Amino acid sequence: MKNQRSNTDPLHFQDATTLAQLIRNREISPVEVMKAHLDRIETLNPKVNAIVTVATEALAGAKAAEAAVMSGQKLGPLHGVPFTVKDSIDTATVLTQRGSPIFKGRTPNADATSVARMKQAGGILLAKTNLPEFSYWIESDNLLSGRTNNPWDLIRTPGGSSGGESAAIAAGMSPLGLGTDLAISVRGPAAQTGIVSLKPTHGRIPMTGVWPREPRRFWHVGPMARSINDLKMAYGVLAGPDGRDAFASNTVKFDAGTGNQPNRTLRIGWMTGPGFGPVDPEVAATVAAAAEAFKSLGTQVEQVRIPALERDFALDVFNRIHVMEMKEAFKQATAGRSENEIYKMAKTMLSLPDTSMKDFIDAEQAAERLRDGFAEYFEQYDVLLTHVLPIPAHKHGESEFIIDGQKVDATYLQGATVPLNVTGLPGIAMRFGTSREGLPIAVQLVGSWLAESIILHAAAMLESVSQVRNLHPNL
Repeated sequence: MKNQRSNTDPLHFQDATTLAQLIRNREISPVEVMKAHLDRIETLNPKVNAIVTVATEALAGAKAAEAAVMSGQKLGPLHGVPFTVKDSIDTATVLTQRGSPIFKGRTPNADATSVARMKQAGGILLAKTNLPEFSYWIESDNLLSGRTNNPWDLIRTPGGSSGGESAAIAAGMSPLGLGTDLAISVRGPAAQTGIVSLKPTHGRIPMTGVWPREPRRFWHVGPMARSINDLKMAYGVLAGPDGRDAFASNTVKFDAGTGNQPNRTLRIGWMTGPGFGPVDPEVAATVAAAAEAFKSLGTQVEQVRIPALERDFALDVFNRIHVMEMKEAFKQATAGRSENEIYKMAKTMLSLPDTSMKDFIDAEQAAERLRDGFAEYFEQYDVLLTHVLPIPAHKHGESEFIIDGQKVDATYLQGATVPLNVTGLPGIAMRFGTSREGLPIAVQLVGSWLAESIILHAAAMLESVSQVRNLHPNL
């Protein structure tokens, strides 16, 4: 390899797209890239605890990738690039333990569809990342592998349920990863650690090989990275039917932001409420600043309200629907197991009262009204700009917050993210500000169904004027 790259940033903070290009040009070796990330894990993971299992074949995979480059073989878009995977997503021959002693030692026989597609594109599985028990909470902590810390401030959470993934990418232990999202779980962690993530339209990326499946109508797989280009590349690899997940049946091809754009000025509405719950003024100011940035880029921007969100609070709708299905999955998983093997969030889920059939039907109808409300909104606008979280990353274990003078419990942190799970809309989380305490503040770009190309294009525009694009935690 030439080893003459012009970019002087450390390898562990290079974007996946940059690494892939450098490898393709023979400027760096896949082995060099893999060793840089393995060294980073060895140095930082004891502090952060984002990585729970390192793939034993990672270095051998890098050597095989180097041989393919040198022999002139056809290379995929991710050739030689390491990637990490949340530990609820199956990885063949590599432990997938779902954050629970109940699944300790579990080794799948086959890759999840999303993992298989990353490998087919030339990516090399580096490691598995931490999560809350059963992927169910906004902090990544469990009885099997412990608690993950935020690289920006170790006494704070990197979020959940894809918190190990977000922390690993933010800290330079991984350039690219796969998370899952039930209500907040790729976007919240990205916001808390200053990276980017995409929750696609429901069904665009198959959930095959991911647990839990219930309630599958709300679950999504999504890429997490440090640049919008990386999200584009990864999503292009991941999207499309696999013939096994019936929700993933849409054959519309993904366009990575170069086409499918409206033949007119982009129309962007922005809001921080009402309909999302209280929002910290610092966060609201960041959303307003992003709106002004879009305006300076020549888009049509105006402040909006979405009446459907004010009529039906999406978090309440979500809670009344998902408990009905998810509680049963937890019952089956924990049946006959010792109390010592079950952590607090599974116990909480199991203790929740059953949703009455009347409440369940009412909630389903409310979900339809929310979909209708967003459909009406996207008749007038291309993008909705809002916040991801109402506050920056909070300290470990906090369960109540005072936000803009209102006292709320921790579930309210999902107020602006869960509407996208209830309706299936795509959304991107990306950093655009910094709190007084030096923590990342993110914004969320929401698109209409199957309009990932539009929001990725808008996100790339916003990234081009961002003042926080290349900030990394100092560990």
